[in-house]
This record gives sequence, structure tokens and C-alpha cells, in this order.
Amino acid sequence: MAATVLDRCQIQPSPDTVSELTLPLLHFDITWLYFHPIQRLLFFHLHCSKRHFLEAIVPELKKSLLITLNHFLPLAGNIVHPIKSGRPFSRFVIGDSVSLTIAECNKDFKHLTGNHPRLSDEFYDFVPNLPPAKSAPDAVILPVLALQATLFPDHGVCLGFTNHHAIGDASTVVRFINAWASVNRFGGDAKLIDDKSLPFYDRTSVEDADGLDHKYWEIVKRTRAVEQRRFSFFPFNKVRATFLIRRDDVETLKAYVMRRRPEMHVTAFTMTCALVWACLVRAEAGTVPDDEPEYFCFAADCRGRLNTPLPATYFGNCLAFVKAESTHGLLKGKEGFLVAAESIGEAIQKTVYNEKGILYGAEKWPAEFRKLIGKRLFGVSGSPRFDLYDADYGWGRPRKFESASIDRDTSMSLCKSRDFDGGLEFTLSRPKRILDAFAAVFTEAIRTL
Repeated sequence: MAATVLDRCQIQPSPDTVSELTLPLLHFDITWLYFHPIQRLLFFHLHCSKRHFLEAIVPELKKSLLITLNHFLPLAGNIVHPIKSGRPFSRFVIGDSVSLTIAECNKDFKHLTGNHPRLSDEFYDFVPNLPPAKSAPDAVILPVLALQATLFPDHGVCLGFTNHHAIGDASTVVRFINAWASVNRFGGDAKLIDDKSLPFYDRTSVEDADGLDHKYWEIVKRTRAVEQRRFSFFPFNKVRATFLIRRDDVETLKAYVMRRRPEMHVTAFTMTCALVWACLVRAEAGTVPDDEPEYFCFAADCRGRLNTPLPATYFGNCLAFVKAESTHGLLKGKEGFLVAAESIGEAIQKTVYNEKGILYGAEKWPAEFRKLIGKRLFGVSGSPRFDLYDADYGWGRPRKFESASIDRDTSMSLCKSRDFDGGLEFTLSRPKRILDAFAAVFTEAIRTL
């Protein structure tokens, strides 16, 4: 059965916070202005009745959310998109709030939290929708965060998070999720303060010597009209499944590459992405010409790599774009994994470790990635650096993390393994035929490599 909504409420930060907080959207943020919403789900085992959920769990969630939002005010605010002139900006004013939906569902919790193939459409009862844009006389007002807590009576709880990407990247949003978990678990924000994990808002600390803020905004103005896009892709008619790569698998992959290419800098991220990319191409072999270009793209956190480094707690987006490329024929071949690893490694070296800085050539990124629309593009959402399995709300570690957003594009989600120290897990959402073929190819690759 579909989820039944039990309550819808608005959670406002305390009125004794600052009366207004305005942050300009920098080029890091403007990039994502028209991107689809980012949707995350955290499932927790919790033997809980409906009565206990409504009388004990929900009030604590609301209380802890309010306390957390006091420190993350932009998430309770909006993005203000001027219609005629001026760049968009983030603004919080007293009275702004975050929508929180409370729901109940009797779907099979064990089925939903497994690694086996499941229909992607099954998960959208637990994914909150961002409130619609509002029109002001001279601007469009875009809400940036929506939350949902769904009870599976006597089995568990799912927390759903949907955010506008322009308000912050994974580093920012995962820090908020973990902060809310900490406040709910410990009954206050003392640990956040002691751990020095509160967000850093100073946008003047971000250098813009190359004028990227102005250049990116001019590009956005030329390529998109001011609108609130609804991203109505549902139903997706896809299947999602989660795959594990254990520490031993990673070390085997590293050793294989180092024997063949001893000069390469190998990491668990590179090895995993290369293997998945090559296996996915091989799973689609026979339907694509060998000379067809294949692209692998991802965003790299560059807070610590700018000329003037930013603290890890910097609030907003701070990402560099990395693009690897090869051809279908090379990637599906016997050396496909090695080709993928070399391509990704070279792309990381060219961008992340560029001697002229991680933002070298950034003025060309929008045009470069616009050219990829309609091409064979694969990417990654998330990172092993951001561990949502650490988000303990007082109910224990999450049973399962799902990135619903990957249903909307061709990315995989990637994170630390919940159950295997040093391992990784990734999820793919694809038509069943392709996912079944990938599973067979991936299993064989792990066995033979």
C-alpha cells in the first residue's frame, strides 16, 4: 500500500536567531541552479508502534530539527531568483521554515532495505517533494529542503531528504543530516559545538580572481529561462540494486593495476569507478558502435584545494568537475578495466592535481558539459568520504542508504560499506535487462581479477 500521510508541519528556527541571513550564490552554486533535486533515503531498524512513533519519536525529531536548523539557517530559507536583474541568492528571514511530512507505510521493510533488485518506483512514497516555487513581484522564490519521516510499524523508520542542489553539495547536506542525528541522539547541540562542526558561511573567503561568478551567471542567463522545473520523470520503470566491493577486492584491483601501470596513483574510488564503468559498458555490448565515445564524470570537493583553502565545514557548493573519456570498443574489451582506470586516473591528475590549481580551465566547464547532453555519459553520486551510515539518531546506525536521485540520470551512488570495514557499496538504477547483464558481468569480473 502507498504511504499514508499522518501529519504535515513546518519547522521554524527559533525567532531569537539572526533576523536575516543572506548568502550570494557563487559560481560553485549557480552551476546547479537548474539541476534536478537531490533525494536521499535512510532506513533504520526500529521496533516501534504507531502510538510510540507519534507520541515519542516524532516530537523528538521535531525538537531536534528545530535546534539543528538554528545552525543551518539557509536550509530553512529559500533561493531568491530575481526575474530582471541581479544574481540569485540564498536568504533566510524569521518565519521561514522547512516542511516535514510524517507518514506510515505497510510495505515490506526487509525487501526495501535489501541489496537485491527492487523496482525503483517503490521508494517514492518515502521521498518528500520540495514545495513549489512562489512568485514575488520581482523574483521567483525556490524552497531548498523538504523532509519526511515514514514509519513501518514494528519494523523501522525511513527518513527522506530532498534538497535543491544550488543550496549545497553532499558535504554540506550530509553534515546537516549528521548534525540532526547528533542533536536527536544526545538531546542538544553541545556535541556539535564541541566538535567544531557548525557550518562556515563566509562567502568572502572564496576567491574569484578569474571572475567565474559573473561568467557562470552570464552563461546560465543565456541558456535557461527563469522557471521552476518540475522534473516529472515518474514512473521510472527501472530496477535498483546494491553491490558490494570488499577491502580485499579493492586491494586486488589495486595490485592488478600497479603490476600493469606502476606509475598510476590508485585509490579505492578510482578502482571501483573504473570497474563499474567497464562492466556497465560490457553489459551493453552489441547495442553500441565500438567507436562511440564514452564519458565518465564526477564532482570533486575542492574546499581544501583552493588557493586560499576553505574549512571542511564551508556551507554551500565547492566542487570541481572531472571528466574522463574513452570509447565503447576499448572499454568493453579484455583490457576494459585497465583502460577505464587509466582514463579516470588521468582525468583526476589533469584536474584535481593540476599544477595551476584545481579550478584551472573552469571557465570552460559549462560549455564542455553542455556538449555531453545526449551522449553516453556515466557518473557517480556521493563519495566514500561522506558516511551516512554514521548518522545515528539514537536508534542505531542506518540499515540502508538509498540515493533516489540516481533514478533521474545515469549515475551510480557510492558510499562506504555498512557491513565491511574498508569496503564500498554502490547502487545502480537501470532497466532490468541492463541491470541483470551488469550483475553477471560484475560478478565474473570480481572473480577473475
